Amino acid sequence: MDEDAWLRHANPWSVILRNTVLPILVAAFWSRVWLGWWSLIPITLGLLWNWLNPRIFAAPDSLENWASRAVLGERIWLKRHNVPVPAHHRVVPHILSAIAAIGMVTIIWGVVTLDLCPVLLGMALVYSGKLWFLDRMVWLWEDMRGPR
Repeated sequence: MDEDAWLRHANPWSVILRNTVLPILVAAFWSRVWLGWWSLIPITLGLLWNWLNPRIFAAPDSLENWASRAVLGERIWLKRHNVPVPAHHRVVPHILSAIAAIGMVTIIWGVVTLDLCPVLLGMALVYSGKLWFLDRMVWLWEDMRGPR
């Protein structure tokens, strides 16, 4: 995403509604059972929503909210190879991303085998890892922007 898209994604509505992507995609892929090849339509719509979400909202009026600071911190995290982050922020985000990744693998397994238990467990892991990651990004943002 370009800088403008990142600023638009910092809109709290974008962050909140981004959480709808995963269940939409799970339902879309699961719909292959009922829709067959027609399931490509909801799958495509889910992927389109994933792409559109950070781009369709206006930039927020204020960046002084949890969701905006989480996005700004995530932007810093992505640039960590060029601009070093404090030592206490270097390990936990990787652990939380690994938890979310394990959750995604679990979801994929559940969707492929049409087993709801792994899907729900995987979603719990993904959301736990991602939301905790975002909370860490707020902390990173606060540490990197310095005193106000």
